[in-house]
Amino acid sequence: MLDCLIKNGTVVDGTGAPSRVADVGVRGGRIVAVGQVDEPAHQTVDATGLWITPGFVDIHTHYDGQVTWDECFTPSIYHGVTTLLMGNCGVGFAPKRPGHEDDLIKLMEGVEDIPGAALHEGIRWNWESFPQYMDALAATPRSLDYLVQVPHDPLRMYVMEERALAHEKATAQDIDAMRSLLREALQAGAAGFSTGRSDNHRTSEGKDTPAANAGNDELTGLAQAFEGLGHGVVQIVSDFNLLNGPDQFDAEFDSVEALARASGKPVSMTWLQRDPGGEQYLKIQQRVEAAVQAGLPLYMQTAVRGIGVLNGLDASFHPFMGFPSYKEVAHLPLAERAQALRDPACKARILSEKSERLAGDGSAIPPLVDILLAKIDLISGRMFALEDTLNYEPSVMQSFLVRAKQAGITPLEAIYDHLSAGSGEGLIYFPIFNYNEGSLDAVRRMLAHPRALSSLSDAGAHVGTVCDASFPTFMLTHWVRDRGRDSIPLETAVEMLTSRNARYLGLTDRGVIALGMRADLNAIDPKRLSVGLPRLVRDLPAGGKRFVQKAEGYVATWVAGEQVQRDGEITEARPGRLVRMGQN
Repeated sequence: MLDCLIKNGTVVDGTGAPSRVADVGVRGGRIVAVGQVDEPAHQTVDATGLWITPGFVDIHTHYDGQVTWDECFTPSIYHGVTTLLMGNCGVGFAPKRPGHEDDLIKLMEGVEDIPGAALHEGIRWNWESFPQYMDALAATPRSLDYLVQVPHDPLRMYVMEERALAHEKATAQDIDAMRSLLREALQAGAAGFSTGRSDNHRTSEGKDTPAANAGNDELTGLAQAFEGLGHGVVQIVSDFNLLNGPDQFDAEFDSVEALARASGKPVSMTWLQRDPGGEQYLKIQQRVEAAVQAGLPLYMQTAVRGIGVLNGLDASFHPFMGFPSYKEVAHLPLAERAQALRDPACKARILSEKSERLAGDGSAIPPLVDILLAKIDLISGRMFALEDTLNYEPSVMQSFLVRAKQAGITPLEAIYDHLSAGSGEGLIYFPIFNYNEGSLDAVRRMLAHPRALSSLSDAGAHVGTVCDASFPTFMLTHWVRDRGRDSIPLETAVEMLTSRNARYLGLTDRGVIALGMRADLNAIDPKRLSVGLPRLVRDLPAGGKRFVQKAEGYVATWVAGEQVQRDGEITEARPGRLVRMGQN
């Protein structure tokens, strides 16, 4: 007898093959039948008109802190994700020396915009080594499956201590020690290694991350920890020295190639259309294609929409946070603050001022913020009011630049009026990357590349600025169903969300609806499928706030055959586990 029989669904099996109407039978957490299935079942689900897909695999999350207090990985569970990878961008919480927890919190708070107070209150520090961290996490049943990577910064801090925070060059002995610890973690089942080299990543004190400037000898020395292992991936985020001039690009990419050669494992990098340097993504593509032709396993982690921030008076960023007179009312409750800002004298005073410098001097705010604020009139052409009719590909005609011209006011005043209206809950969508053309055409080109991995959700991070955990749902709504031009076939989109990412990680038991595969599944109503508006909620430890963006249309999500989500409500089932790679 089957545990569950899903009848008459439109099966999109994750391979890219044409979808078909079929039944799916599940027993013992595995798919045991696909086609016309008449075997009786304890539970039968009528899936007529529904898409039946494999569970989605998110390879770029930052739940490293949240995992210690949240069993369900919200909000990823609302968007069809059944397996996720943590420990990206070189930041995380293991290994750690007793008494040095605060340094790791400052790192995560600054780089990933997760409130330090929430991390202090929420994390239970019952580990020191990375294998101990894995054991501590594995002790708690969860809704979803997850994997962990070893992040470079904590590894460097554990071995080099204060010398790592001072950005000293690693000695041969340091590299040997780090490699040994990395090897130990990989043998315990860690999925890979990550490193971060972005100038936009700063600690909460405004300092470079400890491994941001690690040399090739350190990177390649650590990569040798993969020798002889049958699993492992490497993830890297880099600006490719964009702020240091284009002549530095090739030298930085040479480091990526050296890392790939030394590790012998798949290496994926963040792939964005940046501004300035908007055509840099094409140079990355050219170098990746040449490297792949030469036999290096390089991949490009690609977003499905613009990468940017939500601006709001209660969010982490908005254009007036550096204005002296705004700081005088910043402490007020939101509604009172908005009312104070509507006072004509207050408004006139703020609009007559200039923003004070925000980056540096003990601030985690990256230099890019000051660069953008200095060009507010220009970038207002890429800032849009986030209305109830959610639109992540708005026309420049909807921008604050055009709204201001139509109203005969400055763009800054138009932005001011929007943020200070009503109770102050108005939001502004500002796509910084991937939107140079005023559309998502560049994103479409990137998603079409055979080495592209649908990624960069940053789920669990940047909680006061974005909720890109909704990327999988956006892929299916915007690119498959709604865009109307240059759309992505449903089968291709599902393949990118499932089997392509699973194969990159080396997961051979999921990502496809086929006999013997894990019953990680979604039942989706394409007519009801939608991305909800982002809402600021205060549900983090210590009352910390974050944006949460739920979805509609996910009728059910199963993990190993157990239903973990039903019509947007999380069930009591906790079949999720820590996936240890390379373990029998």
